[in-house]
Amino acid sequence: MPHFTAPDGTTLAYDDQGQGLPLLCLPGLTRTMADFEYLMPHLPPLRLIRMDCRGRGDSQWTGPATYNVPQEGADALALMDHLGITRFAILGTSRGGLIGMYLAAVAHDRLLGLGLNDVGPVIERAGLTRIFDYLGRNPAAKTHAALAAAMPGFNPGFDGVPETRWRQEAQKHYRQTDRGLQITYDPALKEAFLAAMQGPLPDLWPLFDACAGLPLALIRGANSDLLSMDTATEMQRRRPDMLFANVPGRAHIPFLDEAESLTVIAAWLRKISPR
Repeated sequence: MPHFTAPDGTTLAYDDQGQGLPLLCLPGLTRTMADFEYLMPHLPPLRLIRMDCRGRGDSQWTGPATYNVPQEGADALALMDHLGITRFAILGTSRGGLIGMYLAAVAHDRLLGLGLNDVGPVIERAGLTRIFDYLGRNPAAKTHAALAAAMPGFNPGFDGVPETRWRQEAQKHYRQTDRGLQITYDPALKEAFLAAMQGPLPDLWPLFDACAGLPLALIRGANSDLLSMDTATEMQRRRPDMLFANVPGRAHIPFLDEAESLTVIAAWLRKISPR
């Protein structure tokens, strides 16, 4: 796994494969670049770039004060600079989508398009509360098999997911150790999350509106508790050209290899031309 050094000296992990349109994939709050492995076999030829944000996966832990969207956005730009890439598209899952909207506001001329996986400018408190309940804790299950068996029970809104997929999820997001399963991120991420949740949530509509002129795509889990259908509808009203899929049988977050997700991603990529 290659690494690069961010301007503040932090070592960050990334993966860079293929040629053509540069597509930067940014994972969710507690997730890693492994999130996009379900999607990868379905993509057309392009340059696929993935990264582990600081404090996650194989990237260096730097403490809760650094786990925020502006810093993670700066890290993403630093990676593109490291790779010599001037312009690129972003596919962002949850937190990764927030980073994408932020970059549309502060570095608009570097983006070729933005795809959002189950995130928008209004984040529902119910979804945030659910995330906070498990954030920073190792699971009670001691093996990947035991966790996979338990996952349907604490992932409401996911229908028809085979046991093999839950096993993959367990293996991607938890490391097996002699002491049981361990999370793949800095537990101090919970402190940063709590600080961000205190008080009223910020108005993120200006970030969404900053995406003007960029090809947009939105994938929503039809049972999502983080992105409401009302918010998705308002996003469509503001951007009638935005491609949209409401994926049945999925909550937060779709896996991105569902037929509905793949159709939207393929159409979105066709609208983006490298410049």
